[in-house]
Amino acid sequence: MPLRKRSRWRWLGPLASTVIFVASLAVLWLIIREMEPGQVVGAFADASRRQIGLALGFTALSYLLLTGYDALALRRLGMSIPYRTTALASFTSYSVSFTLGFPIVTGGTVRYWIYSAKGVRASEVARLTIIAGLTFWLGLGAILSACLFYATDSVAMLARTSPWVVLVVGGATGLAILGYLVWVATDERTFRVRGWNLPLPGLGITLGQMTLGACEVCAAAAVLFVLLPGGYGLEYPAFLAAYVFACLIGIAAHTPGGLGVFEATMLVALNRLPYGHVLGALLLFRIIYYLLPFILALVMLALHEMIRRIKRHDI
Repeated sequence: MPLRKRSRWRWLGPLASTVIFVASLAVLWLIIREMEPGQVVGAFADASRRQIGLALGFTALSYLLLTGYDALALRRLGMSIPYRTTALASFTSYSVSFTLGFPIVTGGTVRYWIYSAKGVRASEVARLTIIAGLTFWLGLGAILSACLFYATDSVAMLARTSPWVVLVVGGATGLAILGYLVWVATDERTFRVRGWNLPLPGLGITLGQMTLGACEVCAAAAVLFVLLPGGYGLEYPAFLAAYVFACLIGIAAHTPGGLGVFEATMLVALNRLPYGHVLGALLLFRIIYYLLPFILALVMLALHEMIRRIKRHDI
């Protein structure tokens, strides 16, 4: 009976993957169509080769660190998958989900498309996706709390609020993370929802998640930071706090990659810098950190499927 059920529904995975791939091509066309060539050329003209090179380097570092999210999750689930498969699944799933939004659905589908060939079940992919997402949130929270304490006055100036408000938010975030660490340090580390159990990582792996997530967030933020105009005394910790806050607003808005919401938040936070230069930096950030990896991911997914079909034909 289980075998018959599996053969009956196994077409759902490839169908969902095909839908995601076609939707990705449609979104890519819409994004490129909305871009004005003059704005793109102007943004690249305003940035130096050094800035572009650093932005590309930090983008590569960020996506490299993202592959560690899946590697840690697979380790927690006790699955042994070759790193090249992990890297492909991680890079393509994040590139697609960053652009399309709804990461559990889009990222999970792309992961299943790749991991299923290695015998990973859909339920395991769901657990992997959630644990990887947890890594992101732990890193985001740790960085936000640290920046609010380290650059309290600068953040308060950017946010136009009292330093005490900044400290309270930083303290609340830090306490929430500390409470989670205490919880996973106990023997009870299972999250249950309607009979579905998710075994959470223990303290050691959780600390690794937090460190990895924090480094990845710093690398992603650095992509935009190096594209901003210099000479205005903007400190990286204060900028990092604004970046994290803009990411949170973008996530809450449920727009793909926080499109529009992220830019508006950053423009408000960085209003002491020249508006035109900041807008150009944000456009370049979108192209370098989101659009280029997205195009590369679509190419890699197409090649991956072609190679898999050729191997099946040979067999």
